[in-house]
Amino acid sequence: MEPVIIVLVILVVLVFIALIKTIQVIPQASAAIVERFGRYTRTLNAGLNIVVPFIDTIRNRIDLREQVVPFPPQPVITQDNLVVNIDTVIYYQVTDARAATYEVASYIQAIEQLTVTTLRNIIGGMDLERTLTSREEINAALRGVLDEATGKWGIRVNRVELKAIEPPTSIQDSMEKQMRADRDKRAAILTAEGTRQAAILTAEGEKQSQILRAEGEAKAAALRAEGEAQAVRTVFEAIHAGDPDQKLLSYQYLQMLPKIAEGDANKLWIVPSEIGDALKGLSGAMGNFGNFGGGGGSTGGGGGSVPQQHKGTGTDRRERPSID
Repeated sequence: MEPVIIVLVILVVLVFIALIKTIQVIPQASAAIVERFGRYTRTLNAGLNIVVPFIDTIRNRIDLREQVVPFPPQPVITQDNLVVNIDTVIYYQVTDARAATYEVASYIQAIEQLTVTTLRNIIGGMDLERTLTSREEINAALRGVLDEATGKWGIRVNRVELKAIEPPTSIQDSMEKQMRADRDKRAAILTAEGTRQAAILTAEGEKQSQILRAEGEAKAAALRAEGEAQAVRTVFEAIHAGDPDQKLLSYQYLQMLPKIAEGDANKLWIVPSEIGDALKGLSGAMGNFGNFGGGGGSTGGGGGSVPQQHKGTGTDRRERPSID
């Protein structure tokens, strides 16, 4: 009984192993290459698949998703004989699992070597300045060459990116000095422009201030002159409205003459025609006053003057004692 049990156990184990090898579950976005006695039979897609145990074998499982592979920095010589280190990143995707398995031994290594070779060919036809400023052009050219070469391997190169382009240390120092000089130059230009604009605005402000000040002074002078003229007109109108006699009118004219000439804006002033008559009347009044004073002196020798009223003038005037 014991040998039978052992055989049964062995058979059960073999059946279990056969079932495991028969049923193959392939994950989504993956594929598996099946070989029968070492020869390619078929490609298993995602899902549940049945194979012949101990006859069919799984050669390779391939991920069909897009892959990202960074490559280490590669020294590349430019057209002007400068060595630059370039880091690249490749985005690829396996489109044919059979070709990727049998057409190339290691498609990752093949893509890397092809990338380095193509990159050296492209950069070798550019100088350093163009290399630093033409990343998009380099990416497009590199992707075109890689996609064409890897197509027969069942691989599609979706995108190629240059991570970094590092020129030699001496060139980096020169570039930094040039950039620093350019920044200092732009800063100096902006400072000078700001100073010039400030000076222009200051001068314009001073000019406007002087103009406003001059206009204010001119208006003030005009207003003063107008006020003085109005005052003179008011006085003359009041005098004429009061119908004064000739001597009082002459006296008021003489008092107003200095006021007419006081104004700063009075460069030219006109003497009224009545001033001549006023002066004549005043001179006549002064002559009468002199004659009156002389008579009083002759009659007042006895010790003082006697106050008399001049009816002709309408005002009381007292004679000053004459002193011989």
